Amino acid sequence: MPESTEALVERALAGDRRSIAKVLSLVEQGGAGARDALRLLYPRTGHAWSIGITGAPGAGKSTLTDELVLRLRADGSAVGVLAVDPTSPFSGGAILGDRVRMQHHTTDEHVFIRSMATRGHLGGLALATPQAVRVLDAVGKAWIVIETVGVGQVEVEIAAHADTTVVVVNPGWGDSVQAAKAGLLEIADVFVVNKADRPGAPDTVRDLQGMLELSGELAWTPPIVQTVATTGDGVDELFDAIVRHRAHLEASGEAGRRRRKRLREELRGLVAARMLERADALCTGPRFDALVNEVVARSRDPYAAADMLLSG
Repeated sequence: MPESTEALVERALAGDRRSIAKVLSLVEQGGAGARDALRLLYPRTGHAWSIGITGAPGAGKSTLTDELVLRLRADGSAVGVLAVDPTSPFSGGAILGDRVRMQHHTTDEHVFIRSMATRGHLGGLALATPQAVRVLDAVGKAWIVIETVGVGQVEVEIAAHADTTVVVVNPGWGDSVQAAKAGLLEIADVFVVNKADRPGAPDTVRDLQGMLELSGELAWTPPIVQTVATTGDGVDELFDAIVRHRAHLEASGEAGRRRRKRLREELRGLVAARMLERADALCTGPRFDALVNEVVARSRDPYAAADMLLSG
């Protein structure tokens, strides 16, 4: 392992912000450097609580995240923010809109904000996000907020990466049937009706309550919190709901089960990715071309050719 990677990780663990940023860049790039860094960091993870903030475009997620960070910092907790932005069509990087909107946190040494590009990932969540969460966890962030890019519907994928998932909707969001199709009931741990000072907020709350009643008895019934993010109204209630959800998961043992399930799925995904890399390597070169020619000539069927490739 290159000594520079080890030194970089040591500086990041000591709290050096530039080094933390460089480690996150390594993680986004992937490859040997990312693997070395995460091998060193992994034993120090498992302490932070992650909060996913998701919802349709224009729901006010960024402003709500901004206010939630202020509330988390009020207790003295160190906070990390991963803002998954739309990919720039020019550079392939993040547009950084969320960091622009969170400028007043930039002088707080206990808040680390990172914008990550979706890089065309259809779920709206950067492929490197789980590893980025680990980096922020290892360097001592007690809370990690993951805000996803809006893609026209709620991104179900965020539930796979967060301990508590907050779904943000607005008054006039649409009927409960559309919401059910979007998978809200399956992923929401807390509902937020943001911009609650607008007409229609009580109707939206009733719609959500009706959805929850139809879902039957739940071990955890997602609370519905009304907020006005631009003024900070309701953010304390949102924080309290997140804390209650965390306490419920930890007391019931569900927190450990959820994390085990996430790790299981992540490991499956890594194995699948490695297998795909191996397949790409096998399906190139003279041997592959020769087998293609045999299949074209009907002297070998495709299944037998695949067996030949896999047999080495």
